[in-house]
Amino acid sequence: MKTKLNFICNNSQVEASVHPGLSLLDFLRKELRLTGTKEGCREGDCGACTVLIGVLNGTKVNYHSVNSCLFPVGEANGKHIVTIEGLNGTDFSVVQKSFIHEGASQCGFCTPGFVVSLTGYYLSNERFEINDAIESMDGNVCRCTGHQSIINAAKKSTQLLSTNISNHTDHINALIKSGLLPEYFSGIPGRLKSLGRKFPASEKILSPQYYIAGGTDLYVQKWEDMLKHNVKFLSSNVILKTIKEENGNCIIGATATVTDLIESKILSKYFPKLKEHLKLFGSLPIRNRATVGGNIVNASPIADITNILIALNATVHLTGSSGKRKLLLKDFFKGYKTLDLNKDELVDYVSFKLPAKNSYFNFEKVSQRTYLDIASVNSSIYLEVTDDKIITTHISAGGVAPIPLYLNKTSEFLKGKTINAEIVKEAAVISQTEISPITDARGSKEYKSLLLRQLIFAHFITLFPGKVKMKEIA
Repeated sequence: MKTKLNFICNNSQVEASVHPGLSLLDFLRKELRLTGTKEGCREGDCGACTVLIGVLNGTKVNYHSVNSCLFPVGEANGKHIVTIEGLNGTDFSVVQKSFIHEGASQCGFCTPGFVVSLTGYYLSNERFEINDAIESMDGNVCRCTGHQSIINAAKKSTQLLSTNISNHTDHINALIKSGLLPEYFSGIPGRLKSLGRKFPASEKILSPQYYIAGGTDLYVQKWEDMLKHNVKFLSSNVILKTIKEENGNCIIGATATVTDLIESKILSKYFPKLKEHLKLFGSLPIRNRATVGGNIVNASPIADITNILIALNATVHLTGSSGKRKLLLKDFFKGYKTLDLNKDELVDYVSFKLPAKNSYFNFEKVSQRTYLDIASVNSSIYLEVTDDKIITTHISAGGVAPIPLYLNKTSEFLKGKTINAEIVKEAAVISQTEISPITDARGSKEYKSLLLRQLIFAHFITLFPGKVKMKEIA
C-alpha cells in the first residue's frame, strides 16, 4: 500500500516510500522531524499545523495554505511544501520580526501557524491590503488570547512590505530582497520542473477504496482507518476542477474547491455577492481544500455549498462502471447520510442554468459564531421576477430536516405571486409544514423552525427592500 513520493520540502528534496494516506502532519513531524509544525486539534480548526503547498503552473509556483493534519502526504508528490523551518533565513523574516516587535508570540505554540499563513498571503498576492492580510489568518487560533498583538504584527509587516516591493515585476525576488523569504525560493520553479511529475490518468471507480478529494471531513472522521486501505486522489484531476460556462449552463467540477468558487470570474459575474456568502464557509485553509463534490456526498443536512446549489436547481452528474447518469441534486438525498449513489459511482460535476437577467439570488446562514462555524440553519433562494410577479422560485433549507431540503410547497406557492409582505408571511407559514427539525447541540427544534421563518423573511427584505419591510412582517 506504500507509494513512492518525490517532492521538495523547504530547501530539500524528499524521496520516500510511504502510505499515501498518511497525513502530511505526521510525515513532517515523525519522519522529517520538522516539529515546528504543531499538532493541535487535528480537525483543521486551530491552524497550528498550517503549511504552504506550492504547485508549479508554467514557470510560476502558486502557493496556498492548508491544514497539514487534513492533507494526505501522497498529494505532496511533485509539489513544494513549506513549513515554518523553511521560512528561516540568516535573519528573522519581516513577519517574524513584526511578531517579535509587537509581542505577538506568548506561549509560542500557535505562532508558527500564524507566521506561515501570513507569509502565504504575501506570496499569493502582489498587492497587499491590511484587512486581507489579517483575514488570511482566519484559520489560526491563539489560545493565549493574543489576537490584537497578532493583528498589530500583520499591520506592521503589511505596511513594510507594501513600501518595499511596490512596482516590482519579479514578485518572488522582490519578497526575497525585502526579507520575507529565504533566497532558495527563487530556484523552486526550476527544481519542481526537474522532478518531472506526471499526473495519473483518470481511472474507473470499481473498488470500495477511499477516494480523497479535499479530505477536510474524511481526515477528521476516518484518518486512522484510511491507513489500512488503498487510497486514491481525485484533486489532481484538472478536468474535475473546471468551472466553465457552456450552452447557457454553468458547469462546476466535483473537485473545484470553495476557493475556486470564490475566485471564479464566471460565478462572480452572475453572483456578485457569492464571494461574501462563501467567506462564511470555514477558514481559508479549509476553503483551499474543501471541494464541491465532497460537500455534496458528505450529505450533511447543513452543507452550505449543497444548500446554494439546490436553490439553483442544480443537476448532479455521476460516473460509474456502467456509464454516466444524472439527476436533480434535490433528489439525490434519500435520507440521513443516504444518497442515490451506487458503490462504484463518483460525482463527476454539477451543472445549473445560468441565471436570467430578471433573477435574484440570496444565501442566509445562522450559526453560533458568524465565522468558522457550521450552520444551525441555512437557506438559499433563487427567483425570477417580471413586473413584480414571481415567475420561478427555488428555495432550499438546511438544518431543519435529515437531508439538505428543497422546499417544494413553498417554492410552488410563490410562483405567480406579486411580491409583498403578506405573501412572504404566507410563504413562511407554508415552509413550516415541510420541515422536521430536531433538538441538538445547535438549537432546539422550535428555535430552528423560527430561524427558517426569519431567514425566509431575510431573503425578501434583502432582495426587495422597497417592497418588503421588516416592520411589516415582524
